[in-house]
Amino acid sequence: MSARKKMADLPSRAALRQEQFLTILSREEALARFEAALFPRAVAVEHRRPGEALGLALAENVVVPVDVPPFDRANVDGFAVRSADIEEASEGNAVQLELNAETIACGVEPALPVRAGTATAIATGGPVPRGADAIVMVEHSEPLGSGAVEIRRSAFPGQFVSHAGSDMARGETVLRAGTVIGSREIGMLAACGVNSVAVATRPRVAVLSTGDELVQPGAPLGPAAIYDTNGAIVTAAVLENGGDAAFLGHVPDDEAKLERAMRDALAGHDMLILSGGTSKGAGDVTHRIVSQLGSPGIIAHGVALKPGKPLCLAVCDGKPVVILPGFPTSAMFTFHDLIVPVLRRLAGLPPRPDTAVEAHLPLRIASELGRTEFVMVSLVAGGDGLVAYPTGKGSGAITSFAQADGFIRIEALADHLPAGSAVEVRLFSREVRVPDLVVIGSNCLGLDRILEPLARDGFSARVISVGSLGGLAAARRGECDLAPIHLLDEKTGRYNAPFLAPGLELVPGWRRLQGIVHRAGDARFEGLEARAAVLAGLADPDCLMVNRNQGSGTRILIDSLLGAARPDGYFNQPRSHSAVAAAVAGRRADWGVTIEPVARAAGLGFIPLADEHFDFALVTSRKDRPAVSAFLAALSSDECRKALEEAGFRPA
Repeated sequence: MSARKKMADLPSRAALRQEQFLTILSREEALARFEAALFPRAVAVEHRRPGEALGLALAENVVVPVDVPPFDRANVDGFAVRSADIEEASEGNAVQLELNAETIACGVEPALPVRAGTATAIATGGPVPRGADAIVMVEHSEPLGSGAVEIRRSAFPGQFVSHAGSDMARGETVLRAGTVIGSREIGMLAACGVNSVAVATRPRVAVLSTGDELVQPGAPLGPAAIYDTNGAIVTAAVLENGGDAAFLGHVPDDEAKLERAMRDALAGHDMLILSGGTSKGAGDVTHRIVSQLGSPGIIAHGVALKPGKPLCLAVCDGKPVVILPGFPTSAMFTFHDLIVPVLRRLAGLPPRPDTAVEAHLPLRIASELGRTEFVMVSLVAGGDGLVAYPTGKGSGAITSFAQADGFIRIEALADHLPAGSAVEVRLFSREVRVPDLVVIGSNCLGLDRILEPLARDGFSARVISVGSLGGLAAARRGECDLAPIHLLDEKTGRYNAPFLAPGLELVPGWRRLQGIVHRAGDARFEGLEARAAVLAGLADPDCLMVNRNQGSGTRILIDSLLGAARPDGYFNQPRSHSAVAAAVAGRRADWGVTIEPVARAAGLGFIPLADEHFDFALVTSRKDRPAVSAFLAALSSDECRKALEEAGFRPA
């Protein structure tokens, strides 16, 4: 076959692009198209007993069939009277009334009317007898032995009386369609005798994960395998938003198996949600299958969002089909932003409450031109209001979504938001949850040992890892209570104290050993001291290092070791000690710098480098806050000192 013929048989670049992504739509247009293909439609309705309808939305208004209460009733223990009889009553001018020969309790129908000059004893909740228009509390009366009672306080008509229908009146609409049934609503339904309500049927939603790399939690991980996060979190999110979710497991990237699984899922459910299989990889076949499952098919494939561009929305013979991106944060953001409105509408639920607060950015956030970007943020209290810290872990990190309070929006025409910008934060919950203790700076496994007793005592804590220098900056701005730091001043040879600004004081933490890590048995490093090991690594052009992020204390230590050298791998800059150990253990690098407990846990060779001080810069003005006092007490406690020693640290 000629080269010309071979080239002619290959699909054109434009054809490939069309198959992989349809026209990129804005978020608003994608959602509008999706909703237009699904609605209007009648919500499926079923009748349930109130106790079995918890969390469901009413499909019809509830009209009260009886008055509640069904009779005038007493609100206090005392005497049913005619208010006109005791108009002049007071402590100094008691009025004597004749007692009727009955006592009215709950469930007892009055037999005698209250005539002028008489009173009837009555208990709270008892039916008010004919003729009475007020109740006098028993505390304002004095019984007389002759079958009479003295009343020592006047009463106005209706005092301490709940009239029939005053709570709910017959024929009144008390609950409207769309109301979500909770315990309060169940109480209202019981009070008016309603034993069956029309509710919106939960849409049955099938959840499938796709990908050869996926392993279900509990099974061992193979090479290049990851646990299926999306299956669990999407299933839970569907349940939270009115769907009846069924997780059907994960399907490998086999087109025939995947198509069969998708057809079976659609046959038995009202909606299908998949994750993975929407982007440009060779194994991404899901969108091709969707186009064959029914009309109108794919509505949107590619949305101008970050995260979430690969989202695919389809409607197949009236049933919505959603293919979420594979990365957890992308999947969950697009689910909550674009799928939840549709799912709640199918379930007859009202739109999810959308709450926003204003905050300020502590640092610059870069963005990509041409795509509306949504950045997850954690909120802390600053000196002049709320401060929004980006979670900064990328769309592959499930903790980005789980630890965020909300998100900010960066418009498509902006390439960044400058530090200090006022931003609107859309909350994931109805209210701001500012933690009791805010710790911003360097991170360390030892910190978990100190925070554990605080959690037991009911204090909430937020730890934001931005490195030692970033933590000091946050402390100076009053955005945290404590900033963990481990910075060596080369001029004085002292740790941390030389870096404190006015308004900050040093709280000693613990000592930890930093060192060179390598795979056990690597002849380039075995038996060498730290500086000799670095020179050995620099001498071998095939030796790959892994660095640390700029601003961290470890990065400053590494740069002092390397001087002007920039070996291969220098610009690979993960943000944690564990990531460094994982890179070396996984052969993506040959050496790096981390702490001894992490190296030991990873089974790596360790060459001691520096016994550093991991301390805390305390914002003096926050010293007396209860959570800070609890932290300082825990730090000095025998329990935490022992826990630190067991983890491989030496308490200061």
